[in-house]
Amino acid sequence: MLDNTPNQIVLYCRAGFEKECAAEISDCAARVGVSGYVKARPDDGYVTYVCHQSGAALQVMERVAFEELMFARQWFAAAPMLDNLPPTDRVSALLESARALGPFDDLSVEHLDTNNGKEMSRLCRKISHPLRAALKKQGLLKASAKQQLHVLFLDGSCAFVGVSQQGNRSPWAMGVPRLKMPREAPSRATLKLDEAILWFLQGDRQHELMKAGTLAVDLGAAPGGWTWQLVRRGLYVDAVDNGPMDKVLMDSGMVAHVRGDAYTYQPKGNVSWLVCDIADKPARTADMVARWASKGWCRRAIFNLKLPMKQRYNAVQECREIIESGLAAAGLTAELRFKQLYHDREEVTGFLSIES
Repeated sequence: MLDNTPNQIVLYCRAGFEKECAAEISDCAARVGVSGYVKARPDDGYVTYVCHQSGAALQVMERVAFEELMFARQWFAAAPMLDNLPPTDRVSALLESARALGPFDDLSVEHLDTNNGKEMSRLCRKISHPLRAALKKQGLLKASAKQQLHVLFLDGSCAFVGVSQQGNRSPWAMGVPRLKMPREAPSRATLKLDEAILWFLQGDRQHELMKAGTLAVDLGAAPGGWTWQLVRRGLYVDAVDNGPMDKVLMDSGMVAHVRGDAYTYQPKGNVSWLVCDIADKPARTADMVARWASKGWCRRAIFNLKLPMKQRYNAVQECREIIESGLAAAGLTAELRFKQLYHDREEVTGFLSIES
């Protein structure tokens, strides 16, 4: 009889960051008392954490919040991988594997975000409709269920089948938000801040914390990709950069261009938001964020950390310690999170919110 017990966690990540994703899930599993080992290959775009105890994959996902993970785009607890799927009837094999895991509130048939993985996109579309129909016929799709079924095709004959829990996964299929590049935005970097706001300020938080009419500072602003996102949400922005800002953006009347060095700039008064996307050493940016927060210059911040080629996971942890130490010295408590977003490259995005 086929063993469908979820014994591993499949995590999607940016290709080239498998090592960091593996280190992070290993630390998380150890923290909640689950032992296992990682299987990962460079540039595959995913890793698996195989648990020594049967069923422990679900235990990890119950005890670890997905939003804590920096390098994982999406995750699910998977049964042993299916291989040798019959090309004439893949649906029946997938249905058999899914039956022991159901019911489900939704289905996502997925591929990896790599060149090889994208070749599976046509097959995913082809399989999705008949598999969904088969699940409905078996009574396995129910709106009241609180878990989603994932099917990940590695190639035409191999797939993972597993589940993720409602409220503890990425809200986007494969962890990839579908954002359009605005024609009016001055640079493609605008998508990074757009995604960061969607990720860190989910639900009503964007309306609550990013209020129109308040003041923000954008350090390293030129030509204005991040400033544009703030302006379109109704914020006034002091854009700090020695480089030129986009003329149309400046004509909005909501931007003051301050020519100067981003790291030495000091605001004339306290502001609601600090945003920063500067190509410099991550520790320098972390120190700057800690300084702004501890001095009360800003209440919240979104910032990018450009990571080194090696020890990238450790570099983020060191930056976390810098900021937390600065907050502790000032007697402040705050929400501090990091995420490698889909539109990030060799970097992660940080979010800081000072608690009242």
